[in-house]
Amino acid sequence: MNETSEKEINILIVDDMPRNIQAAAAILVKEGYRLAFDEDGESALAHVKSMDFDLILLDIMMPGIDGYEVCRRLREDTETRSIPVIFLTGRTDTDSIVKGFEIGAADYVNKPFKATELLARVKTHLELKRHRDHLEQLVRERKSHDGSRERNFGKT
Repeated sequence: MNETSEKEINILIVDDMPRNIQAAAAILVKEGYRLAFDEDGESALAHVKSMDFDLILLDIMMPGIDGYEVCRRLREDTETRSIPVIFLTGRTDTDSIVKGFEIGAADYVNKPFKATELLARVKTHLELKRHRDHLEQLVRERKSHDGSRERNFGKT
């Protein structure tokens, strides 16, 4: 993890196969990321409500609700819609990939994954999220500034 980071990076890994969670965790823990794990979609959705995550690695094929449905619900919720979701999946057909992007996935990593590819994609999406969060903060500050200016001086 970058030494100039302002806060810990929290990543949620969701997969019904513990060995897949362990493989991803072994790669990411070396980078200093703070990791959490769930083995099904319902648990993941509850977990996201109780903790702020910066990124979610999500399997598609799970018992109960699948990864597509988890991603769809995350996108519908104003509190979770900006969390990047990277699908970790064995599904490599174009229809599955396109469906994931249409639902709101940020990216795909095929299983079995290579450590270098997983890290590159995670770092890229964390950096994009950091920039997006910064821009949103600037917009909020600008709106606040403009609103107080209007109250103090009337509309210009």
